[in-house]
Amino acid sequence: MQQTAVVGKTMAPAEWLALALLGLIWGGSFFFVAVALEELPPLSIVWLRVGLAALALWLYCRLAGIRIPAGRSAVTAFAVMGLLNNAIPFSLIVWGQTQIAGGLASILNATTPMFTVIVAHFAGGDERLTGGKLAGIFLGLAGVAAMFLPAIDSVSTEFSSPRQLPAQLAILGAAFSYGLAAVFGRRFARLGVPPVATATGQLIASSLMLAPVFVIVDRPWHMALPGVETSLSVLGLALACTAFAYVLYFRILARAGATNLSLVTFLVPVSAILLGAIFLAEELAPRHYAGMALIFAGLAVLDGRLAAALPLSPRRSSRD
Repeated sequence: MQQTAVVGKTMAPAEWLALALLGLIWGGSFFFVAVALEELPPLSIVWLRVGLAALALWLYCRLAGIRIPAGRSAVTAFAVMGLLNNAIPFSLIVWGQTQIAGGLASILNATTPMFTVIVAHFAGGDERLTGGKLAGIFLGLAGVAAMFLPAIDSVSTEFSSPRQLPAQLAILGAAFSYGLAAVFGRRFARLGVPPVATATGQLIASSLMLAPVFVIVDRPWHMALPGVETSLSVLGLALACTAFAYVLYFRILARAGATNLSLVTFLVPVSAILLGAIFLAEELAPRHYAGMALIFAGLAVLDGRLAAALPLSPRRSSRD
């Protein structure tokens, strides 16, 4: 998602409620993954997530009369978007959660806007790096670094285990892939593809790309049928956290704008941590909370509205 340094549109109470709901839903995705991993391998979870979500959104488009383009340029764009926005990050996040808690994964995933700013700068266009954006990026990177430091507390030696480093890097790789997708996805507006059709097209593409990998690696015919909790978690992940979340995402985007929508980044880790603590007894060390605070500070600087609201802000002074 794109970060800007201007004050966004004023949101009505209903839009704030929708934004909070979206943050809760996306935070819940880390919880659902943690539950599903008890019985299913990572690739199975990812393929079921995108496949069921693609089917649900395709039915939604049919009922709403939304056409999904099938031209060569659109199909190619769907394939690239499906790879960058679904197949790669979903796989990395789910695999990462085999080694680390969902709350920690959600914190690391909150670096996505920082990667987006960096990618957008080097991709050209009007999203250039500024002093404020650089400050936000450095704050965010300091937060990530704080979580990689050896544990200085006695909560659990698990948090300082070297085996978690690849998993943490995988989550950061997913955030970087989301950053690439955010920049690449801007071309769909130029192609005239409706947002929900874009979401549906990319999910169909990622489902088709992941299908042969899923069949070869997981060999589903040898797998036992999952239990009720796992099945419900997969359905929640696909229908709520992917299909419905996309529809809600684009509705907020249309009514409140991208800048307001970016605030959801602050809410996802909070809901993921609360759900993991309440239902899965997950714990985070103090350094992880310190890292989350630094990342949130970086996001606030990148967003720009906190500084713009200060009494001595140049933007505020120019309006007074």
